[in-house]
Amino acid sequence: MNFAALEPRSRYITCEEREIHFMDWVPAQAGGPVVVAWHGLARTGRDMDPLAAHLCAQGWRVICPDTIGRGLSQWSPDPKAEYCLDFYSKLAKSLVDQLALDRFHWVGTSMGGAIGMVCAAGSLRGRIERLVLNDIGPQLAPAAVQRIRSYAGSPSAFNTMRELEQYFREVYKPYGHLPDKQWRLLTESSMRRLPDGRVTPHYDTAMVQQFEHHPDDYELWSVFDSIDVPVLCLRGADSDLLLVETAEAMRDRGPRALVVTIPGCGHAPALNVPDQLELVQRFLAGH
Repeated sequence: MNFAALEPRSRYITCEEREIHFMDWVPAQAGGPVVVAWHGLARTGRDMDPLAAHLCAQGWRVICPDTIGRGLSQWSPDPKAEYCLDFYSKLAKSLVDQLALDRFHWVGTSMGGAIGMVCAAGSLRGRIERLVLNDIGPQLAPAAVQRIRSYAGSPSAFNTMRELEQYFREVYKPYGHLPDKQWRLLTESSMRRLPDGRVTPHYDTAMVQQFEHHPDDYELWSVFDSIDVPVLCLRGADSDLLLVETAEAMRDRGPRALVVTIPGCGHAPALNVPDQLELVQRFLAGH
């Protein structure tokens, strides 16, 4: 699919006194269902381009934010207080309130799914109709958290874009198959140039302070158990973050999630191939 032809709008909005960037995929005919698609810890909303294009082409409006400290959104002047799920959920509520979104669905990869859980159980209860958790659950494997902290907290810098792309290809190999065009988009949409001219991933490294100052942020079983909407959990077959036993427990408690294992992926499926796109679409449509 030539999703560039759909021409999503790049927009900025002030939420909780912070400027947030988001891509707004608006279908040709307004009035259809709405999806908020939220990216993972060290990523940007552009990761959701394939999913957004797929849904938008079939009449869905898709909102893809950059979390504060990532992509084109403002970096926090108070990292200790603001890089945490509580503040992210406040940003999300402000965003959908200002966009006058009364009812909508939520698709969240990794951290984006955790934000979705907090919102669905709290400030956006009754407004989120269906929730897709992409390789995230109410409990994280400690070894995977340490792995992510190790690369996200001190990202490498490179002299050339091609070197940066190769770095991304290695770090995000668990995403599964991405064609060359998508690797290039991932690189170009999540890079910044340092004062010395080198290129590095485009996020505030202080965002990993979440794990230091909010060590229990991702212990979400009580949150998950209170969710009262349909939940689809996608688990990468080789995921080291969402363990099999956690996914199985999600089937049996709280909203009793529909758990689907995605072969050929680790943490986290890229939501970019037909099987994954159609699976998410069918669930959001209630089929």
